[in-house]
Amino acid sequence: MGDLGQKRLFLLDMDGTIYLDDCLFPGVLPFLEALGKAGGRHLFLTNNSSRSVDDYVRRLEGMGVPARREDFLTSVDALIAHLRGRPPYRRCYAFGTAGFRRQLAEAGIPVTDRREEDVDCLLIGFDTELTFQKLEDACILLNRGVDFIAANPDWVCPTWYGAVPDCGSVCEMLRRATGRRPQFIGKPEPAMALLALERTGMPAEAAVMVGDRMYTDIAAGANAGIDTAFVLSGEGTMADAAAGPPPTWIFDGIAALHRAWETARRQREEESAR
Repeated sequence: MGDLGQKRLFLLDMDGTIYLDDCLFPGVLPFLEALGKAGGRHLFLTNNSSRSVDDYVRRLEGMGVPARREDFLTSVDALIAHLRGRPPYRRCYAFGTAGFRRQLAEAGIPVTDRREEDVDCLLIGFDTELTFQKLEDACILLNRGVDFIAANPDWVCPTWYGAVPDCGSVCEMLRRATGRRPQFIGKPEPAMALLALERTGMPAEAAVMVGDRMYTDIAAGANAGIDTAFVLSGEGTMADAAAGPPPTWIFDGIAALHRAWETARRQREEESAR
């Protein structure tokens, strides 16, 4: 098992990990404050592709969390990095929210929300503005043979009242209709975690991925070669943790993680002083 006390970079999932809807979990602010005072760093990593980074900055500030654009990495960031690393598409149909389309367009990706003849790729994210027209357009494009890339594979997005279908569920609906499966980019793929290490310049052994889903957050950390902390504040349960490769640590939530990290740090300091 890894040494929690040596961790200086915490890669924090958002939905179900630090908040539900607009309700910040207890302990988040004290943890972030203590981490900063100790010279550590955090990045918010989210598969939720329905909001732009600026949307997330405003949302967290509204909850009282100091936030800057450079504190975030989303599945759309990973999608943009993927698109920049391959030959460019003529035009991409952006199946998602206005924020999803805007972030892609601002990054120089040629996007449209119309079923145009030169479209050669369907990009799909978590769409809280879903319409039947988008589903119909997607089916026509997929049957035409365009490439199919999805920002994230999450089945559901947690809310205060339960869950709503996320990008993975809509992709499954399209698969049932067309027989086409997308290439998924976000967690559990390691791209976001590796981008975080690159951005901060920290080694993998100093980092820990924190999230509430085994099949995305914890798998992404494992795939990137970093330790993982599974929190039970969102979608995931102890049964989920028992069913797959185990996370490095399991906590009830961020407050419990904070307490364990502080204890481990003190122990390391005491051992170093001997």
